[in-house]
Amino acid sequence: MTLNEELYEFFMGQTWQLSEDWYAMVDDKDPSSVYSSDNPEIIAELKRQNQEYFLNFYKLFTKGEEHLQGEFRQWSQDLADDAKHLDTPLHYVIREYMNSQKVALNYINRFIEENEERVSLKQALSWYETTINAFNLSIAIFVESYHKNTMIRLTSQNDLINELSSPVIKLQGNSALLPLIGDIDTARAKIILENTLMQCVDQGVSSLCIDLSGVAIMDTMVANELFNLIKALKLIGVRTTLSGIRPEIAQTAIQLGLKFEEVAILPSLTQALDTIKTIN
Repeated sequence: MTLNEELYEFFMGQTWQLSEDWYAMVDDKDPSSVYSSDNPEIIAELKRQNQEYFLNFYKLFTKGEEHLQGEFRQWSQDLADDAKHLDTPLHYVIREYMNSQKVALNYINRFIEENEERVSLKQALSWYETTINAFNLSIAIFVESYHKNTMIRLTSQNDLINELSSPVIKLQGNSALLPLIGDIDTARAKIILENTLMQCVDQGVSSLCIDLSGVAIMDTMVANELFNLIKALKLIGVRTTLSGIRPEIAQTAIQLGLKFEEVAILPSLTQALDTIKTIN
């Protein structure tokens, strides 16, 4: 039996103890961290996952690089996709990877001490390198998955924010109001166009007031998107009124050569609402 195989058997004989040693190092009070749970089922699951990680880690000493880039990489990816860990702040997860690495190195040192006359410095350094490479790979995989998950959530949140920031508010009769507030970039302008058309159709709107009082700046691209919205609304039978146009926005419209002959334009939202009342 080679030293690598002996080390593997040594680890296998201590497999549950390694996970117990790791969990004894956990000291987490943050409720957003999975490691702070006092739920026996969650604790048992954490220990089980940790033991499975160690079991895959041990095989590196007998199977080498092929296992590192194959089964071990895949298992690291599966752990990285675990919802509870993805919901835990990143630095806590990395901390526990480092704690697990510390446990693994401690057991390697114990094995070396028990076999110091047989283990060369070169062999010991090789085991340390294998351990560090394995945990670095797992951390890198988790950080990448965490980043992807964060970007997906941010995109979903931004989509929701954009949707909520352009609500078509039903008024009396078939009239409605679209109050636009804050900075509008090209991406948000396109979302506003899509959402407004859908909401007008769903709510049976025939007259829509678009209020721009809360929009301080509008570049040429966004002004053009607004013009496209007005044209699209006309195509689905919705009459448009613009209110609250600031001087800067008016200048942008003039520079673009946008023409609003068929659009009612009023200086304030109050006057626009009064006009809608009169029409209805």
